[in-house]
Amino acid sequence: MKVGFIGLGKMGVPMASNLIDAGHELTVYNRTASKAELLATKGAAVANNPAGVTDAEVVISIPFGDNDVKQVVFSEDGILAAMKPSAVHVCMSTISIPTAEDVTAAHADAGQGYISAPVMGRPEAAKAAEMSIMAAGASDAMATVQPLFDAMGKRTFVIGEQPSQANLIKLSMNMLLSSAVNAMAEVVALTRKFGIEPHDFIDVITGTALPGPIYETYGRIMADESYEAVGAPPGLVIKDLGQLIEAANSADVPMPIAAHMRNNFLTVLGRGYGDMDLAVVGKVMAENAGLE
Repeated sequence: MKVGFIGLGKMGVPMASNLIDAGHELTVYNRTASKAELLATKGAAVANNPAGVTDAEVVISIPFGDNDVKQVVFSEDGILAAMKPSAVHVCMSTISIPTAEDVTAAHADAGQGYISAPVMGRPEAAKAAEMSIMAAGASDAMATVQPLFDAMGKRTFVIGEQPSQANLIKLSMNMLLSSAVNAMAEVVALTRKFGIEPHDFIDVITGTALPGPIYETYGRIMADESYEAVGAPPGLVIKDLGQLIEAANSADVPMPIAAHMRNNFLTVLGRGYGDMDLAVVGKVMAENAGLE
């Protein structure tokens, strides 16, 4: 399949690489052109702007957030005006509900397909094609892009035909993930204060009631204090929690835990840890407990 791919960050490069390995023909674009070099050595064509990838059946984009997605879609050299009427845009970014709705409407007006398909997984999961993909959009467009999802992830959860529903689920999932990391940070600080070695405590957590990738991955980061290996930075958590709260406010749904956690991660930024992994909230909780 001919595929355009926009956004070659820590997730985008391995995702695009897996598509090439699966036999798809890629044209890629990234604002920092050097990030396309690896994919070019694997046979990908490199475009000079977003519109340059649109001679394709499917255009996949995974830029950082709302403003970047709007730039990719709506700018003078964006994909909306250049895509074929029969083509499908798959946006795999974590974006707000209003932005997802605006992009959905614009593609519908242009006679193009649109699917929201945000992902769960760190960069190492993207490299191993082990991501979980949450997708929503028209069933015919979904059938077109499913082989691409199969090449990039281990499972696709088809949510429905309203694209923004996938974005709401992703924001909700990120809230649960950051809640787990935040809660673990608090109890790791507590147990450390009582002389318990963090690795021993994480072994108990993951070996009893709470096995799973969140506690295993982020618990290990906290125990090792290896916060420089960034999967997602604190600023990303703040963005996502803000978008979740915005959606909740629009539907009169209180989200007190989300609001509290957003303040906690703002504290992380205030301490100067914005360039570290979100698990660095563990360092902040330790500092609050007088441990560091």
